[in-house]
Amino acid sequence: MVEAQWLKLEGTGMDSEIMRTLLDGVRSGTVSPEAALAALRDFPFEELGFAKVDHHRSLRQGFPEVIFCQGKTPAQVAEIAASLHKAGSTLLATRATAEVFAAVKKSVPSAQFRDVARLIVAPGRDNLVLDGTVGVVCAGTGDIPVAEEAVGTLEVMGAKVERVFDVGVAGLHRLIYFRDTMARCDVLIAVAGMEGAMPSVVAGLVDVPVIAVPTSVGYGANLGGIAALLGMLNSCASGLTVVNIDNGFGAAAFAASILRGRQKKQTEPDVHAARDD
Repeated sequence: MVEAQWLKLEGTGMDSEIMRTLLDGVRSGTVSPEAALAALRDFPFEELGFAKVDHHRSLRQGFPEVIFCQGKTPAQVAEIAASLHKAGSTLLATRATAEVFAAVKKSVPSAQFRDVARLIVAPGRDNLVLDGTVGVVCAGTGDIPVAEEAVGTLEVMGAKVERVFDVGVAGLHRLIYFRDTMARCDVLIAVAGMEGAMPSVVAGLVDVPVIAVPTSVGYGANLGGIAALLGMLNSCASGLTVVNIDNGFGAAAFAASILRGRQKKQTEPDVHAARDD
C-alpha cells in the first residue's frame, strides 16, 4: 500500500484530479485509509495562527487561494505563500510590493514579481489551462497598472489574453480600429478612469460579456474612481457588468469563471440528454 509519507510528498493541495486519484486508490486498495486521512489532514484548512490557508479552494472554485498582500506583513505573506507552494498550488499574490516580494522569494525561489501589475506569481502542479481568449481593453496609459493586474491574473489562471491599450473615447477612432480584435475574444475586460465612458462603447460594439473596471485615475470630481464607477453602473449598454474601483483581479477572476463554466459544459456529459423519455 502507498504510505502517508508518499502522499505528503505529493502535496496537500486538493484539486479534483488529486482527490480522484486518492479516492480511487482507497477503493482499489493501493492507498490505505490511514494514508488517505494523512493526506486530508489539513481539510478544510491549514492553521498558521494568523491565517487559515484554504488548500481545497481549487477543488471548489477551480483556482487556489489568492493572497491579498495589502494589510499583511511581508513575513505573513511569505509564510502563506510557502504553505501554498509546498502544497503544489499555483501561487498568486496581489497588491504586492518589492519588500513583500523579497520576503516571498526567500521561501519560494521560483516566485516572480510583476512590478507594474503588483503581482507575485509562481507555477504549481496545477497545470491550469482555460479554453478561450479574454481581451483586456484599457482606456489610457494611466490605467495600465490595473489592466496589467487583470492580464497577469488571467495568464496565471491559464487563459489567453489579448491586450488593447490606450483606446479611450477621447480618440474614438482608436477603439473602432480594434473592433474586430475585440469581437474575436470570448470575454472582454474594459478598464477606464476619468468619466468611465469607454466600457459602454465597447459593450455596444460586441456580443460577448464585458466586465468594466473603473480606476481611480482622474481629476478632482472623479472622486478617486467613484465617478467612473457610477457611470459604468448606469450604462445603457447591455451585456456589461461592473467590479469595484481598481479591481483588475476581480474582473480577471470573473472572466476566468466564465471560461471555466463553458469548458465544464463542453467536457461533462449531459445527464438530461441521457435520460429515456
